[in-house]
Amino acid sequence: MRTARVTHIGIGLGLALLLSACGGGEGRDIKLRNLSNNSGGPNEFAVIPGKPLQAPADFAALPEPTPGAGNITDQNPKADAVAALGGNSARLTPAGVTASDTALTRHATRFGTQSNIRQTLAVEDEEYRRRKSRFTKLKIVKVDRYREAYKPMSLDPQAEMERFRRLGVDTPSAPPNN
Repeated sequence: MRTARVTHIGIGLGLALLLSACGGGEGRDIKLRNLSNNSGGPNEFAVIPGKPLQAPADFAALPEPTPGAGNITDQNPKADAVAALGGNSARLTPAGVTASDTALTRHATRFGTQSNIRQTLAVEDEEYRRRKSRFTKLKIVKVDRYREAYKPMSLDPQAEMERFRRLGVDTPSAPPNN
């Protein structure tokens, strides 16, 4: 009698868990990465002190204010490092297609381009993540399911290198697959 009651309770709890995992719909969390910081403390890496304020040599040469754009007092560690080593920090900011990439760009766009490809991919990826996150609530321990979800879309670099080598394409050496 007692065993039957425990079995019924176990089945009832299992069904309740299954039904709760199937629900959610629009409000369901479709994130596949579990990179949460539950400490509630400040993020010390988010605070970067600005450069000291100084009057520009020519006020007419100041850039037009743009919402969301950078400020001349914002830190840019990469550009500062390039300038300190004698390089041209302006080359870090992309300004269209470089001369060395025009042939590649012309070949890649020979059949035309889709102007809203980023929006299309964002919608398709959100739908894919929604489908792959259906049973994420069933996990008792939080895990990062990103690699698991996108594995069917990823390439095996070692297999691709071997495939290209068999075709006679010169390939660079690669570290061994561990």
